[in-house]
Amino acid sequence: MSATAPARERLLTIGTVCRRLKPEFPDISISKIRYLEDQGLLTPKRTQGGYRLFAEDDVDRLETILRLQRDEFLPLRVIREELASGASEKRRRKRAGALGEREEGLDLDGLCERAGIDPRRARELEEFGLLEPRVESGQRVYSDNDADIAVACETLSRYGIAPRHMRAFRTAVDRETGLLDAVIAPALRSRNPERRRAGVEDLQAMGEAAHELSQLLFWRNVRRLAGQ
Repeated sequence: MSATAPARERLLTIGTVCRRLKPEFPDISISKIRYLEDQGLLTPKRTQGGYRLFAEDDVDRLETILRLQRDEFLPLRVIREELASGASEKRRRKRAGALGEREEGLDLDGLCERAGIDPRRARELEEFGLLEPRVESGQRVYSDNDADIAVACETLSRYGIAPRHMRAFRTAVDRETGLLDAVIAPALRSRNPERRRAGVEDLQAMGEAAHELSQLLFWRNVRRLAGQ
């Protein structure tokens, strides 16, 4: 690498990358990074001598792959598809978004096009509390989150799980958020702006931790169903 190359182009060796990611991913190893490259998920640069060099974009991509494996238990085939479509980055931005940010609005046609469903299915999902559009000027307006929920519901429906059965997921989530509300409600309802702001920050952190715990417990049960 040229000594005059800009800092943003600084390249890292595979050993440096491994050490950098070790605190978050204790199981990471040089051999695992090489395996992900062999599977076509990573394409680091190579020196004339064949040594791998990773740019920051490569490290970001590797972190995304490792998080999808750890947090969502996705197989490499699905991760490859998500990375190719940009779906994982879009999902990451949504989950990392601060509370209070208003999501993009979609009308019924936009929702159906985005989720690949028809209006009848959308109404059915609303009926069972799975979609919650807001009403503006007498029109239903759906969020990006509604569209993602509709996609997940449609996937489950292909396996014979009807919206009335999917309501169990909504009920479980209501119980979880109710627990958070009981803990954080005094701060959120405070007349002190600083306390309310701190409450929102605490709620964001609690929500992320609760979501991770819920996923870990869920996938433990799924593995049990699979006999693992």
